[in-house]
Amino acid sequence: MTRKEELQQSPALQDELRRMASGQPYDAHTPEMRAWRAEVKLLLKRINVTDYQTPAMFEAIRELLPNSADDVYVEPPFYCDYGNQIYAEEGVYINFGCIVLDGGGVYIGRKTLIAPGVHIYTAEHPTDADLRDQYEMCRPVRIGERCWIGGDVTICPGVTIGDRTVIGAGSVVTHDIPSDCVAVGNPCHIVKKVNMPK
Repeated sequence: MTRKEELQQSPALQDELRRMASGQPYDAHTPEMRAWRAEVKLLLKRINVTDYQTPAMFEAIRELLPNSADDVYVEPPFYCDYGNQIYAEEGVYINFGCIVLDGGGVYIGRKTLIAPGVHIYTAEHPTDADLRDQYEMCRPVRIGERCWIGGDVTICPGVTIGDRTVIGAGSVVTHDIPSDCVAVGNPCHIVKKVNMPK
């Protein structure tokens, strides 16, 4: 039995993962949670360094992202917390240097393009310092189908981006953005509608 399989049988780990995925306060620093993320880091090393552009790299991507389509392409280097909380549909392309804190679930629709350096965050912390010492929480991020997320975009916890929308490079997305528009800036805002009937 592998270390990962052993960890999966831990009730303490499963309880924290359940709380994390459901948006409840959870403790990311238990020994089991640290060990789980350490196993993820070993997979990331295979993808980012050891097995770059080999069949073993693509096998590691499938293992890292078991809830994503088989043809999802990840261009190394890539970083995430858990991997199994990323739900990317067919044809998704994730370019160089992306970071995904996926504890709360990151849902990416088919044929969406993620440019270099994009950061997607589901994890957040209480603003009260005493509470922040005790726990963190997560809120899911949802990105529609056939979107284009520009370089160095940051998507904050709880954001939904509609289908076919373009987010301009360098934007910080702090609130929902609807389908069929171009949105840019910090905070990200709509500058025009696209894909409208002629």
